[in-house]
Amino acid sequence: MSGFLWGVAIFLLVNAFLCLWRAYAGPTVVDRVLSVNIVGTKTLVVLVLLSFVFERSLYIDVAFVYGLLNFIVTLAASRFLETGRLRGDWS
Repeated sequence: MSGFLWGVAIFLLVNAFLCLWRAYAGPTVVDRVLSVNIVGTKTLVVLVLLSFVFERSLYIDVAFVYGLLNFIVTLAASRFLETGRLRGDWS
């Protein structure tokens, strides 16, 4: 089973590099933000797979924190792209 998980992790890393190429060559900024978000999600999945391979729960904790940071950065980038500023009218 460990060999299968390593194969999935390598496949996800190859896909992440393809998404990084899309981030570099993307025609719009939205394509770039979306591809970087996909790379972050693939990194999170690889961390969870590594936690199962090495049987260490620390990697799952790191994956949770990384997922939350990825979500917050994506929200902030989307807000900035939509309005041109990060602060709203409510503050």
